[in-house]
Amino acid sequence: MNAKKLGAAMALLAGLGMSAAANAVLLTGTIRDFCAPDIAGSCTRLSDFEGSIPGLTTGMVSTALNASGLPTYVAVDGYGATTASNFAKWYTDSPGYNSSTALFLDVPETAPGSGIFQYNDSAFFPIDGQLFGNQTRSHNYHFTLHLEGAISFDNPTGSPDYNFTFTGDDDLWVYVDGKLVMDIGGVHGATTKSFTEESLLALGLQLNTEYSLDIFFAERHTVASNFNITSTLKLAPLPPSSVPEPATLALLGLGLAGLGFHRRRTL
Repeated sequence: MNAKKLGAAMALLAGLGMSAAANAVLLTGTIRDFCAPDIAGSCTRLSDFEGSIPGLTTGMVSTALNASGLPTYVAVDGYGATTASNFAKWYTDSPGYNSSTALFLDVPETAPGSGIFQYNDSAFFPIDGQLFGNQTRSHNYHFTLHLEGAISFDNPTGSPDYNFTFTGDDDLWVYVDGKLVMDIGGVHGATTKSFTEESLLALGLQLNTEYSLDIFFAERHTVASNFNITSTLKLAPLPPSSVPEPATLALLGLGLAGLGFHRRRTL
């Protein structure tokens, strides 16, 4: 898509305003499917998918995103049941090891004006029957997901007033402004962690300012997949100029079907 067409597409989507789910924030993502076992001629299994189960494992990744906007594996090889070489393929297109597609996640407000945005799925299998397929299983269990949006906050009392909470399995890392704020690494059962506006202030972030929100998730082992977000911190979608072109094309298709893109919030 050339720049003129891309700009026109984004202008159309921005003009649509709210998404089909009223008062919902649309997060933009890329999901990558990994095979387990190998698929002859098309996919080699990485040992960290359907491999060992180390349990909750913190400290696997860098405290800041790298120049490519991705986490870096900083642990000793094998920690968290992965290696630096394998981890480098998790959130990048790696032919022969994964296959990718755009994914958009609506996080709806629980009630108009509540300020509570929530997405709950205790059977989170968004690519069943797609990409490498279910491989004779009931679900497609082996994938990673990178979701992007924006986040901001105020601080009315000087104590924790707002929070972002995640419950899920397996690995989950959240970065705000490229800084690690949530670390739930490893292959484990459903685990819950939170951060608040006080956590963000401690990182030197400013009130009423939009910062990048990057969520990195991995589903590495049968048989459960939980993905649950609750946020009273202010969430917003990526501004149109930041949406990657492949995702823009997919989003345009959704927009033409009646699913629009949020305007950037006015703080």
